[in-house]
Amino acid sequence: MSPGRSGRPSAFGDGLRLAVGTLSVFPVRPGTVDRRAGGRAMALAPLVGALLGGVAAVVLSAALWLGVSPLLASVLAVGTLALLTRALHLDGLADLADGLGSGRPAEQALDIMKRSDIGPFGVVTLVLVLGVQVAALAEASAAGYGPVALVAACVTGRLAITWACREGVPAARPGGLGATVAGTVRRGPALAATALSLAGLAVLTSAYCLGALRLLPPDDAFGRRYEEYTSVEGTGIGSYAQLEGTEADPVRSDVVGVSLAPAADLPASWSPLVLFLGLPAVAAGLLAASVLRRRAVRRLGGITGDVLGALAETAAAAALLACVALW
Repeated sequence: MSPGRSGRPSAFGDGLRLAVGTLSVFPVRPGTVDRRAGGRAMALAPLVGALLGGVAAVVLSAALWLGVSPLLASVLAVGTLALLTRALHLDGLADLADGLGSGRPAEQALDIMKRSDIGPFGVVTLVLVLGVQVAALAEASAAGYGPVALVAACVTGRLAITWACREGVPAARPGGLGATVAGTVRRGPALAATALSLAGLAVLTSAYCLGALRLLPPDDAFGRRYEEYTSVEGTGIGSYAQLEGTEADPVRSDVVGVSLAPAADLPASWSPLVLFLGLPAVAAGLLAASVLRRRAVRRLGGITGDVLGALAETAAAAALLACVALW
């Protein structure tokens, strides 16, 4: 591998700096930039996605905590992501839509994508994709798991970039980001990035769900003495009044738990399966990105920076849809 701009071979830190500097707005000092650094950067892309998703999830959670509606909170979170990425991924999505929608040969389509203006295909695509992201995130937020779904979508979007840069995928033109990173990620690192992403999302989901649960009373609470059970009309939450000499009905012990831990505080569809939230999200996102990548490679001859940005936004939207549909 030839040395980079600094005259020395790149190291792991150079790849990490390249990943953060390329995929986010966070200022980092550039290191050695060569194809080895590009491969490391693209393999580390999901880590940057987790960072971006975490910041946006904080914004979403804060807005919801302040009483903002799920729809408006979702708009703020998606807008935060656009700011954190300089809107470059959205710009790539619009450019790719214009290039593919033009129906021109590869060279002319690439020229259209390099223009600074956005055509009708780009505008419509941006509106649709952003609409899907906001609407799906709003529905997930209303159901109680918006922050987790948002992080899963951001990680999936950057994981799609990792797989788009695997060996065998060419660059569409000799210059630019695409030429630096195309074909630089081996299958092993791509699989490792996917496995670590799934594991991280499982840990995040379980921690989030456990944090949302109210601790139930100890088992001996069900042996307390109650007079009668009276359902509070319209809430489904019961209350008991103590009375000496009357044992609680074991059949009603589950109701006691509900009365002590209100159902409104629990995730809408809590079950052990939520620990695998990342699996359908990642699968749906990677599938959608794979279809788009194949189309772009056929039409353009390879990938570009715009193609990578479009894959990230498309995979994120598909992942959010999967979260809403399956949880």
